Amino acid sequence: QVQLVESGGGLVQPGGSLKLSCAASGSILSINTMGWYRQAPGKQRELVATITSGGRTKYADSVKGRFTISRDNAKNTVYLQMNSLKPEDTAVYYCNADVLGATLRYLEHWGQGTLVTVSS
Repeated sequence: QVQLVESGGGLVQPGGSLKLSCAASGSILSINTMGWYRQAPGKQRELVATITSGGRTKYADSVKGRFTISRDNAKNTVYLQMNSLKPEDTAVYYCNADVLGATLRYLEHWGQGTLVTVSS
């Protein structure tokens, strides 16, 4: 069984910064792509950023130049550094990972979500 646990969300003023972390644990042989998605009230879940095991990154246009995704493969952890935050960044942020586990197949896993609120 695999678990993804996010941390680092909270309330921040516009222009501020936050760093999210997501640690994967359990029966893990390998992790391929890890990423962050977000869902604002009344909207669909959307991709924020992804990173492959080799470090190749992809960002939503709305966060390019402000957010940075990184990972520590030894710790099975992915991070999201968020700078110059805007009120429209307010959402529940979800961690996602493609994990090779005991089934010997890559399966997609989600964290429980962490709330980020950008408000003065």
